[in-house]
Amino acid sequence: MKCATHTDVDASGYCRNCGKPLCAQCTREVRDALYCEECIATMLGASQAPPQPKGDLRPGTALALGFIPGLGAVYNGEYIKALIHVVIFAGLIAALSADLNDAFQAFFIVGMIAFYFYMPVEAYRVAKARRLGEPEPPGLVAGDGQKPIGAIVLIGLGVLFLLGNFGLLREEWFGKIWPLGLIALGVWVLMNRMTKNP
Repeated sequence: MKCATHTDVDASGYCRNCGKPLCAQCTREVRDALYCEECIATMLGASQAPPQPKGDLRPGTALALGFIPGLGAVYNGEYIKALIHVVIFAGLIAALSADLNDAFQAFFIVGMIAFYFYMPVEAYRVAKARRLGEPEPPGLVAGDGQKPIGAIVLIGLGVLFLLGNFGLLREEWFGKIWPLGLIALGVWVLMNRMTKNP
């Protein structure tokens, strides 16, 4: 058997990860196991090339399409994110059409306005980052190393709708303590910022 890289040299071993035949010059020994250079680079993360610029995305188009729920994310090729955006937007509309007291109505109106303007801004930022070949900014849907904020928002909406189905949102005590949720969210965001920037 010949070496996969040097085809005129006999192989002296095989990569433990990919099984490629290797000569003595190509093998890298790590803890009594042989690996090829590509597998070691992959394991160390060095093989990941920086994102390449994608000139076909236009940030202005992404911004305009972002005003239609989910369409800006679809334009950027983020179909799961688009689905989550549509579900969150539909959930906010359902919450506004439910029979809730004025405090909850005001809360959901502010949430819907904020989310409506968040979608085009995020679509613009993602399209701009991809066009320039830069890392994508964090958004509601978690990517590598990001918090799963989209999942947390969906769980929160689900809990609110479940409480509404049982009539618990109409209770006077619940109408007075709902700001505790905002306080808890603010503390969580503050703690994350403090741990990232000690």
